[in-house]
Amino acid sequence: MMRSYEELLERAFEKLADKDVVRRERFEIPRVSIQREGARTILKNFSQIAKTLNRSEDHLYKYIVKSLGTAGFIDNGRLVLQGKFTESELQKEVDDYVRLYVLCRECNSPDTEFIKEERVLMLRCLACGAKHPVRNI
Repeated sequence: MMRSYEELLERAFEKLADKDVVRRERFEIPRVSIQREGARTILKNFSQIAKTLNRSEDHLYKYIVKSLGTAGFIDNGRLVLQGKFTESELQKEVDDYVRLYVLCRECNSPDTEFIKEERVLMLRCLACGAKHPVRNI
């Protein structure tokens, strides 16, 4: 016996109602962890952040240093910055970096990579195939 579409739909909703559906994003922007040593601020989990974002440490380093207008260097997976910065200031820079250089503008997927097309740096989404030009640092 063939069931009507409405009956099948109702049956499906009944089965779904029994389960608790929890939706979690698979990509979470890492939280920064800092330490202060005198007039320096150390981003302790810098290497882990770059790895999670699937970007080179050098690219992330250049962005943070330029955005904050300070000097710094990478030391054993940590970013050492000249000056005193708060955790929220550094978190804002990481969040801005993710928005500009990691997430796809079309589908918000973090699965992106940099490609060069005729001397222009492009962000290519591996999920939807979209390409967008991004500013060089």
